[in-house]
Amino acid sequence: MESQLKKSAKSKLLNPNWALLQQKLNPHGSKRSSTVPKSEASSKTLLGKRKDRSDEESDHSNKKLLIPVNDDFSLTDVVAMDCEMVGVGQGNKSALGRVTVVNKWGNVIYNEFVRPIERVVDFRTEISGIRPCDLRKAKDFPTVQKRVAELIKGRILVGHALRNDLKALLLSHPKKDVRDTSEYQFFQRGGCRRSLRHLAAEVLGVEIQNGEHCPVEDARSAMLLYQKKSKEWEKSVKAEVKLKLKQKKRKPRKKSKDGGGVE
Repeated sequence: MESQLKKSAKSKLLNPNWALLQQKLNPHGSKRSSTVPKSEASSKTLLGKRKDRSDEESDHSNKKLLIPVNDDFSLTDVVAMDCEMVGVGQGNKSALGRVTVVNKWGNVIYNEFVRPIERVVDFRTEISGIRPCDLRKAKDFPTVQKRVAELIKGRILVGHALRNDLKALLLSHPKKDVRDTSEYQFFQRGGCRRSLRHLAAEVLGVEIQNGEHCPVEDARSAMLLYQKKSKEWEKSVKAEVKLKLKQKKRKPRKKSKDGGGVE
């Protein structure tokens, strides 16, 4: 009986017809044991299983675009700035609570919390991200104001709604050197200004300001928006400056003695 079983098993292993049938049914051999479609298998290889990915990786907002491509922290000829405000007075008055400046690569060259001159009554944490502990050892306003003035002097300043940031800093900047993404015609819709959040999502494919704002992300987003259209933007600025100079040089027309035209 035992010899018959061994003989039967051996015949199954050595039977060429059986081996041929297996090959026809499974031409790829035993290596392909899964029935997952090729496209699905490919996507899993590239993206990884969704369950195994962290929340940051599963975020489809492509935040990696905001990460600087190098470690150059030099002060470049173009810088971007973003500020966060807190409430003082009755709470409806804004004061500078934090300021961030990045260079053209997106690397942070200045990032400070600011202790306002007036007493803070509303930290506006849900938007500003600023908490009481952040301002306990923060630098005083005059110190920050002086340093920011030094950083932006003689440079192209990029940002979104920069008039608010400069107002909070009690600073001014030459109009010809301001690149405000809220005022650039290409980024407007129907002549109306759009939020930085919407511009970042539409133009850059990046989601920002979901909850507490991050001035580093906002400054980097503004810089990337500027770089997307820098050639056209700079060309339009030069044309505008040239036109103003031409108008300034144009001599006023002389009136005749009787006031009826040019002499």
